[in-house]
Amino acid sequence: MIRVLVADDHPIVRGGIALLLGAADDIVVVGEAADGEEAVTLAAALRPDVVLMDLRMPRVDGVEATQRILAAHDATRVLILTTYESDDQILGAIAAGASGYLLKAAPQAEIIEGVRAVAGGQTVLAPTIAARLVHRVRADTAPSPRLSARELDVLRLVSAGQSNPQIGRSLFISEATVKTHLLHTFEKLAVSDRTRAVTRAMELGLL
Repeated sequence: MIRVLVADDHPIVRGGIALLLGAADDIVVVGEAADGEEAVTLAAALRPDVVLMDLRMPRVDGVEATQRILAAHDATRVLILTTYESDDQILGAIAAGASGYLLKAAPQAEIIEGVRAVAGGQTVLAPTIAARLVHRVRADTAPSPRLSARELDVLRLVSAGQSNPQIGRSLFISEATVKTHLLHTFEKLAVSDRTRAVTRAMELGLL
């Protein structure tokens, strides 16, 4: 039997998940936690195979609870089941050690199979979550935009606090040309203002 602890701060949702899992012939719900702190306590006492964890809960959220549970009990696995799917929350949960991330809107059979898969040592991701992670990884590994030597010159002077007329005088070009270089730079860096252009160039190691 797969022993599961359900952690969710909404009693009706928590009870519904427990009933769903309890109907499976190979899963038993050994406990229910109303917040992250209680999940940590019950995980220590019950040693479940899987903790089905919500993210937003009082006292201790799901990410911190996941970290604490896995740090203390390496045999326990955590499957996130939540309505939230922002990039930061997804990455935070995975970085904390969660073995899977499903949404509460998923079909019931998918949730049950997710618990079985995680208990068996697999990683489970909702299709929309997997797609977002792929997009995020591709964005992070995309080649840095290439700025021309003149665009970099202009951007360096922007970072030094110079205005467009000052930049034009420093580089012996017209103010209109300065503006053109800046517009091209904004487009390449996918930004809309001078300050963000400078900070983005710094992030990319261009300045």
